[in-house]
Amino acid sequence: MSDSRISLEAIKGRGAASHVPHRFESLARDAFDDGWGGLVDSDVQPPPHTEVILEDAKSVISRNSSPDIHFEQSINPYRGCEHGCVYCYARPTHSYLGLSPGLDFETKIIAKRNVVQVLQRELAARSYVPRPLAVGVNTDCYQPVERDLQLTRGVLQTLHDTRHGLALITKSSLVERDMDLLVPLAQQGLAAVYITVTTLDAKLARILEPRAAAPYRRLETIRRLAQAGIPVGVSVAPQIPFINDDMEQVLQAAWDAGARRAFYVVMRLPHELNEIFQAWLQLHYPDRADRVMARIRDMHGIRDDARRLG
Repeated sequence: MSDSRISLEAIKGRGAASHVPHRFESLARDAFDDGWGGLVDSDVQPPPHTEVILEDAKSVISRNSSPDIHFEQSINPYRGCEHGCVYCYARPTHSYLGLSPGLDFETKIIAKRNVVQVLQRELAARSYVPRPLAVGVNTDCYQPVERDLQLTRGVLQTLHDTRHGLALITKSSLVERDMDLLVPLAQQGLAAVYITVTTLDAKLARILEPRAAAPYRRLETIRRLAQAGIPVGVSVAPQIPFINDDMEQVLQAAWDAGARRAFYVVMRLPHELNEIFQAWLQLHYPDRADRVMARIRDMHGIRDDARRLG
């Protein structure tokens, strides 16, 4: 895969700045200036647009038995996420599709168009044992494309109709659209919502999570959900050493807005995310990049790309 270079001015609104080759790629190309000129003119590409790729999924409920993850089954209507959060641990999953965990992850969104039909079939199976279903834990279930496709809406409608327990996590205010489904479930003790607020610093949020809702808007979403009677919590994940250092302020603001639960995880850099995040650090925080990485190594051991939770 060619790692097409993007000019620094062109990465506005995107978390990654290049098509980082995925780990299964056997060939990789780097741009090289041979002294004849033309490198900048020929290799700099315009800002990439978002492409939605429709997929027919064979199954949609994922299961895990990890002691570090506090749910047994989950569902994700989308693969890839246009929010473009540079720290997203799900980026390396695009490698399984033969796509880059860099720009492809946030510009090539895979939508499971039959997610509702497959979910209904799996819930109806005689072998199915009902357990709370975590919605959108890998990639955001309310990313921009959801406004048109409404796949998450369909999933919630199915869970509402079957009185199935769920918890979902998002950075988007679009979750307010579905309060008509979430409120009845919450009244039966079957629903909870977590809103991710990584920082209250709007400037940092714009480069860390370039296409997600602003921090103040997420706090307003917490307020509206809480006022509607939906149990709401805040995710202050990930915690990045020396970058987002306002956890206490975030927790206080979330409490004031109505959140009564909270959790966090420390930054991890599995697989290709290590290269993507370090490139982001060198671009935005070159003065402290070495310090940040030294602390991450200290917390996770000698390796940068810690792949184990905990």
